Amino acid sequence: MSHLVHRSLRADPPLAVRGEGIYLYDQAGREIIDGSGGAAVACLGHGHPRVIEAIKAQLDTLAYAHTALFSCESAEQLADIMVGHAPGGLTHAYFCSSGSEGNEAAIKLARQYFLEIGQPQRVRFIARRQSYHGNTLGALSAGGNAMRRAPYAPLLSPAFSHVSPCYAYRDREGEESDAQYVARLAAELEAEFQRLGPDTVIGFMAETVVGATLGCVAALPGYFPAMKAVCDRHGALLILDEVMSGMGRCGTLHTWEQEGVTPDIQIVAKGLGGGYQPIGGILVHGRVIEGLNGGSGAFMHGHTYQAHPVACAAAVAVQQVIRDEKLLDNVKAQGALLEQRLVERFGNHRNIGDIRGRGLFWAVEFVTDRASKAPFDPGLKLNERVKQEAFARGLACYPMGGTLDGRRGDHAILAPPYIATPGQIETIVDRFGAAVDAALASVQA
Repeated sequence: MSHLVHRSLRADPPLAVRGEGIYLYDQAGREIIDGSGGAAVACLGHGHPRVIEAIKAQLDTLAYAHTALFSCESAEQLADIMVGHAPGGLTHAYFCSSGSEGNEAAIKLARQYFLEIGQPQRVRFIARRQSYHGNTLGALSAGGNAMRRAPYAPLLSPAFSHVSPCYAYRDREGEESDAQYVARLAAELEAEFQRLGPDTVIGFMAETVVGATLGCVAALPGYFPAMKAVCDRHGALLILDEVMSGMGRCGTLHTWEQEGVTPDIQIVAKGLGGGYQPIGGILVHGRVIEGLNGGSGAFMHGHTYQAHPVACAAAVAVQQVIRDEKLLDNVKAQGALLEQRLVERFGNHRNIGDIRGRGLFWAVEFVTDRASKAPFDPGLKLNERVKQEAFARGLACYPMGGTLDGRRGDHAILAPPYIATPGQIETIVDRFGAAVDAALASVQA
């Protein structure tokens, strides 16, 4: 047995020894299609020569410099790429090592902003149930993933409360229209502001497209403008977590570009560096920066490895490749093909209740039958069976349990690299379909 603390202490995972394009290879020489980019991370696949060369070049010049003393060229260049053109009014960037750290930074920056502008009474955040913002205690407090929160509940901050997600497949009532459902969710958010005291709320936090917890659930049209209107009415911030859904995953560099809103703070990670180095961060609206600049003039937060030269160099190369190879166009084209093939394969499947997603970010939700939408018994661990059956067929996917409430419900995510070809999309769906059928047969036998 390994001395490494793996995700399971009872069985060692296979050893990955090499990656090339959309493929990973284990020590036995097996070729596995990375059909989910890990956790929607490997947006360029593996072994991209331009990114590797950028990392090597950075190591040849500067591996590390502490930000209390220095900045570095790669971090400055990455900030220019991200916010030099002030998308939606976002003018500044802060880089750290993960999405969890990015969410922590967003939480602290939002609180400090209100201290700086003379509103210290703002101490509360509103987020959503069945959401995920990271695994550090602050980020876990913000998230609404009941399964992940449960063991640490006594340690989580009471500064966070949660409202309903925009989960139309299960939560829209009867003949309720999209507009009526959105209005109901906006009223729920308004009611939570009133319950807490509107002038005590710092901001509303949400994943622009919910990632692993719900499985690629996008908001209905008009949802985010309605939520932002509530925030604006009470002077609170809109904080959008695009750790999983952003950086091109859904077909535009920022997923909020498709929603008709701009966040005050945006969290980025996974697709920022594509897994070539650990990197995350926040993009910040100019008015928030102005608030700090007019007060203390400093962000009271920091990490040893923030704006790490090598991590930033890798992210610069990743973003340049996405731009130069016009990969957002490929995300849209192959995303449309992935949707089409998933609908053809599962659209009339009695055990697939919903097929949902955007770009190259898609999920299917499993049900015992389509009419009742009843989930499978959690004890069957259907999502884990799908994972194992897919892996046996040479495909890595990203399944998850607890879709409904942290305990019941199963879904699986496909999030191929942006470089995927039509033939590879076809193979992914073929292998995934066979794996789903095998997993369902094993629980229905």
